[in-house]
Order: sequence, then C-alpha cells, then structure tokens
Amino acid sequence: MAERRWYQRIEEEATTFFTPGPRMVDEFECVASVLLAIAFGRLAGGQNIAWAAFSGYMVMRDHISKSLWRGILRIVGSVIGALLAFVIVPRVWSHTAASAVALALVGGISLYGALTRKHSYAWLFVGLTFVMILLNKLEHPEHVVEAFISLRLRETLAGTVACIVVSMVSTFTVRQRWPGPPSSPPRPVDWRSDVARHASQGALALVMLPFLWAAFRIPELAQGAVTIMALMLIPLGGIGKSGFIPVVRRIVLRVIGCVSGAAMAAAFLLLAGASAEMAAPLLIAGMMLGVMLGRHIENSESAIAYGGTQFTLAILVTLVPDSYLHAAFGPAVARLTGILVGILLLLPVLAGWHLVVGLMEKNAKR
Repeated sequence: MAERRWYQRIEEEATTFFTPGPRMVDEFECVASVLLAIAFGRLAGGQNIAWAAFSGYMVMRDHISKSLWRGILRIVGSVIGALLAFVIVPRVWSHTAASAVALALVGGISLYGALTRKHSYAWLFVGLTFVMILLNKLEHPEHVVEAFISLRLRETLAGTVACIVVSMVSTFTVRQRWPGPPSSPPRPVDWRSDVARHASQGALALVMLPFLWAAFRIPELAQGAVTIMALMLIPLGGIGKSGFIPVVRRIVLRVIGCVSGAAMAAAFLLLAGASAEMAAPLLIAGMMLGVMLGRHIENSESAIAYGGTQFTLAILVTLVPDSYLHAAFGPAVARLTGILVGILLLLPVLAGWHLVVGLMEKNAKR
C-alpha cells in the first residue's frame, strides 16, 4: 500500500508539472529571471555568471513585494559582508590561522543571525559573501580583493534586478489570475543556547577550510563554505540537543539533488559538444528545463523539496558557463567537489557532538 501511495505521489507531481496554475507560473518566472540574470550579468561584466543566475533564481517569489524585499535583503547582506571582507581579508589572508578565526567568527555569527533574526536572509549573505571573498583570496592571491568584491556585488545585483523586473511584470499580468499562496513573515527569536551551539558547530567546520587549502590546494573551497552554512539552516525545532539527524537529511538531499542535476547537465554538455553551432541553444534549453524541474520539486511541499534547490544549483553551475564558446564540465566538477568537501568537514563535527550527547544521556540514566 505504501508503494502505491509513493507511485501516486510521483504521478501527481508529473501531472501538475503540465497543469496551468500558480506552480507553473512560478517555474516560468524562474526561467525568465535566470535568462535575464545571465544577460544582465554579462552586461555588468561578471565573471561568475552562474552566481548571477542563481541570484535570479533564489530571489524569485510569487509577488513583487516579496521578491523586492528578498532582493533588498540579499543586496544589503552582500554589501555588509563585502565591507567586512574589505576591512578584514587584507589583514588575515596570508596567515592560515588568522583566516580560520575570521571565517569562524563572521560565519558563526552570521549563521546564528540567519537562524534567529527577522531579517535572516540578509544575515545569511553577510556570512556567505565574506567567506567567499576570503577563500577566493586564499585560492587566488594574485586577485585584488576590491576587484573581486566589485565583481561579486555586480553579479548579485544583476541577478536580483533581473528577478525584480520579471516579478513585477508577472505580478501585474499572470499573477492576477494565479496568485501564490499566503505566507507569514518570519519572527525573531530570543537568545537560545542550543542555536548558538549549532552555529558554533558550523563555525568549527569553517575553521578547517584554510588549513585544508594550505595542505592540499583543493579548488573552489568557497563552495564548501557555502555548503556548510546552507546545510546548517534547519528549522529551530529540529536542533534540540543535536542537529545531526535533520542536517544529515539535508546532506542526503543535497547530494542526491546535485548528482541528479549534474547528470542531466552532463548529458546536455555532451550533446552541445557534438555540435559547435548548436552548443549555446542546447545549453540554454537544458538550463531552462532543469530550472523548471528543480523549482517544481522545490515547490512540492514534500520531504524532497530541498533536493530541488540543489538540483537547480547543479544545473546552473554546469549549464551557465562564463562563456558559451568554452563550456566545459571541469569548472562544474571543481565546484561540486567543493560542495563535497564542505559535507565531509561538517559531518564529523555534528557526528562527534551527537555521540557525546548520547554518552551523556546514557551516563545520566545509570
């Protein structure tokens, strides 16, 4: 009987993918936003166009007021994180231990704010922007910090503006017929020691990234930092004495989503490689289909919704190259490797505390 219900759920999701309504509108909004973000990112001189595309995807909501507010929070958080990086990174990047401390402090505080504060999305991007700039400087010491900050802010702004434009048009056209479901605003949370402990565990995983770079020169460790922070964003009710189980669920979904998205993207890359004339159209078509599938899964309100976001991430990382003339799977493999490194660093930290809690409870019962 359970197998039948699972089959019926799959059939229902497949049917709704082709059914006009709010979900289909949202998927087309995301496709339009990503396409416009790619165009704006190139016009702005971005060098990581996939980041502009992902900004265009993640900011999109079902009404211009929601998209605009989310976009403002993303930009404000990115600017504050960039300002912190402007002040701190030049002073710490050449010292591994100092870099590790900076990552832990800014990343941990940002993670706590993202879990508990009203403007959580801005708090998150304070940390994300800072860790990406610092780790990029470690990997590319020849890069000027100010120049990278400028690039990252331009890419973020390009994706956000593209999303707001599409959302505004949609709000006053198709959304008049198919509005999105109502949503409640987030509420701030008073000081919670369990959340502080959870955030500090994320900070401990971040600490190891500079040492890992110094020892092995693993590329794209910034993706590892982003992965650590994203995985730790679990509902507060799931933290309790140990957030190990809910985070592991997110890890499984992140891996499945990224692997599935990468597999689909690889198929389109192979097709594009067989025809130089059709390379760009094939990559764009694959990206559009991937974004719609990923968003559809994300909006399913099921246990696998988070996997849809990761599916889309892999699609955008792979099928939105910085140049369609030189599209390759290598950069995507490096970024996906960074994601895997982040997971492998986070798991021992959470598992270790989970074991400690278990032993403490066991001893308390004796």
